[in-house]
Amino acid sequence: VPVQYIVLKRSPLIPEMATQEVQLNETLAHLKTESETLKTKLEEERAKLHDVELHQVAEKVEALGQFVMKTRRTLKGHGNKVLCMDWCKDKRRIVSSSQDGKVIVWDAFTTNKEHAVTMPCTWVMACAYAPSGCAVACGGLDNKCSVYPLSLDKNENLAAKKKSVAMHTNYLSACSFTNSDMQILTSSGDGTCALWDVESGQLLQSFHGHAADVLCLDLAPSETGNTFVSGGCDKKANVWDMRSGQCIQSFETHESDINSVRYYPSGDAFASGSDDATCRLYDLRADREVAIYSKESIIFGVSSVDFSLSGRLLFGGYNDYTINVWDVLKGTRVSILFGHENRVSTLRVSPDGTAFCTGSWDHTLRIWA
Repeated sequence: VPVQYIVLKRSPLIPEMATQEVQLNETLAHLKTESETLKTKLEEERAKLHDVELHQVAEKVEALGQFVMKTRRTLKGHGNKVLCMDWCKDKRRIVSSSQDGKVIVWDAFTTNKEHAVTMPCTWVMACAYAPSGCAVACGGLDNKCSVYPLSLDKNENLAAKKKSVAMHTNYLSACSFTNSDMQILTSSGDGTCALWDVESGQLLQSFHGHAADVLCLDLAPSETGNTFVSGGCDKKANVWDMRSGQCIQSFETHESDINSVRYYPSGDAFASGSDDATCRLYDLRADREVAIYSKESIIFGVSSVDFSLSGRLLFGGYNDYTINVWDVLKGTRVSILFGHENRVSTLRVSPDGTAFCTGSWDHTLRIWA
């Protein structure tokens, strides 16, 4: 009986092969429509949570008074476009990187240069200060992320102690230490983000989900757990779980590349800046975009965004050489700052919230307060 059974079972296979291709195409089409239906359902569920606009909730909040912010320091020393900068936890030192391959550590208060390294590549698009203040990481067109320990001896050759930590298959767009000096998170033009062990250079976790270059990332404030957000050329902002490597939330409302993402101080929301000339605010608990910061008159892209310490202000560095300051709750622009003579490429608020620093294609960095 079993033999007969097998023969009987197998006979329908011959016509099947001829129709397999047709079925495959039908299945693909079917799956595509199914995924579209599910997407629509998800959007409908999201819309149900959309009960009120942020600016309506904020109507009763007191308006911000006039405040004067101006350039307090100008840091000169880069021979080309400044591409990235980061503050040290000591609220005083800054690391910056530029197109000519230079990475400089500054004392922002005295404007003195404390260390300088020339990278073997140009376009050093990413740099970060270690939490301890004892090392900096940087990389760019070399597809690598290198860590340089900083010593107290000003004359010491930093390049000799360089450690290559991360290797991507395309340029490094951003890097950030996690809450310790021992791990580093990177994003790259190869469409991935990755978590590395600094000591061994081992890949601990990789994050796949963007369909194009990843341009930026930001780590959630430490209290809120092991997540980070990334943005890229696929117009998407993805929130990732660092332990599982899974994308846990995705937002796609921008109309062009996302150049910058930054968590709200509480960790419950994040802002993004894009080439579509808007900044947007996404609420993670409501799982949707809750505000757009834009004006008819603003037509240039946003390269970099950051929040004030309280989260009430959002600073945006723009490609028309200006810095726009937005009231996060009311969605209005409260100030516009002039000073740079070329596009603003990077902007970070200092750890104590008393000042912020911008880097520009005019080769300088400015400290504003």
